[in-house]
Amino acid sequence: MIFDQLFELNWKTIKSFNMKVLVIYCKSFSYHPATKTLPNIENVTDVKAFSDCIAAFIPVEAEDEEKELSGREKKLVNHLKWTARKNNTNTIILHSFAHLSDSKASIEYTKSLFDLAQLRLINGGYKTEQTSFGYFLDLNIEAPGFSLARIWASL
Repeated sequence: MIFDQLFELNWKTIKSFNMKVLVIYCKSFSYHPATKTLPNIENVTDVKAFSDCIAAFIPVEAEDEEKELSGREKKLVNHLKWTARKNNTNTIILHSFAHLSDSKASIEYTKSLFDLAQLRLINGGYKTEQTSFGYFLDLNIEAPGFSLARIWASL
């Protein structure tokens, strides 16, 4: 019983301090908005396609809001820049992927984090875009099988 309580306490502590991100290097990445999930956003139908890029699947959790936005954004951007350098690419796609967690941050916090990260990356010389926010997307991903092509991190 003590072990169970200790494990639960430690897991909650770890979870509350670490933002998570899954980054995949893609030979090609494309998406098409399939289902609108947020009623107050603009309608989007455009298909977008990218090559030689990293796609960052980012589940922004409620616990992330406990930390300062600028601190979360800086850690995320540093990790994405490192991953892009390791994969010899200058193109970064930000994708809100709430499906990786049961805990979800507010829409406002998540969108602010993405906008700030995109701006910092663009200012750093990276071609950066966000997938259509507030939509389920049809995704097409061609990802090679080498070690740094898929990186999971807790930031």
